[in-house]
Amino acid sequence: MLRIGQPAPLFSLADADMESVALSGFKGKKNVVLYFYPRDGTPGCTLQAIEFSDHDEEFERHDCVVLGVSPDDCISHAEFRDKHGLSVCLLADPEVEVCKKYGVLETKECDGTKKNGVVRATFIIDKKGRLRHALYGVNPRGHAIEVLQLVKEINLECKSPKTR
Repeated sequence: MLRIGQPAPLFSLADADMESVALSGFKGKKNVVLYFYPRDGTPGCTLQAIEFSDHDEEFERHDCVVLGVSPDDCISHAEFRDKHGLSVCLLADPEVEVCKKYGVLETKECDGTKKNGVVRATFIIDKKGRLRHALYGVNPRGHAIEVLQLVKEINLECKSPKTR
C-alpha cells in the first residue's frame, strides 16, 4: 500500500489521442490529481469524469492537472471523451500495470470466476512528486469538489512560510 509523503510511482501512458503522458513531466510544474476508474461509459465513471471536466478550469487555476486512468484502450477513451465533451486527460492502462503500482486492482469472484477490477480511487500528488492524499472507494458524486478543496489546501501549505 502506498504511504502519504512517499514519491508517487512513476509511469508513462498513452492518452485518448495516443500521445504519451508521463507523470515525471509534471514534477516541479503542476500538482496532479490521478484518479482511477473501472470503465468508460458506466454511469458512475461518466458522472465522475463530467464533474472533473466541469471544474477543469478551477484545477488549472490552482496549478493542477487531472488525469483519469482505466484499463480501457485509447480508442474507447477518445469515444468516451468526445461523447461527453470531457476535458480531463484520460490515460489507457490496458495491461493494468499502473493500476497495480497504485494498488487499485482487486480480484472479485463472480459466478465462480475470478475477475480483476479497478477500485475507484484518487491520488493527489504535489509538485515535488510526493503523494499527498490517497482516497479509495470514492463516491463519484461531488468527488471533484472534494478533491479541488484538497488541492487548494496543498497550495496554501506550499505558500506558508513554514514550508519554504
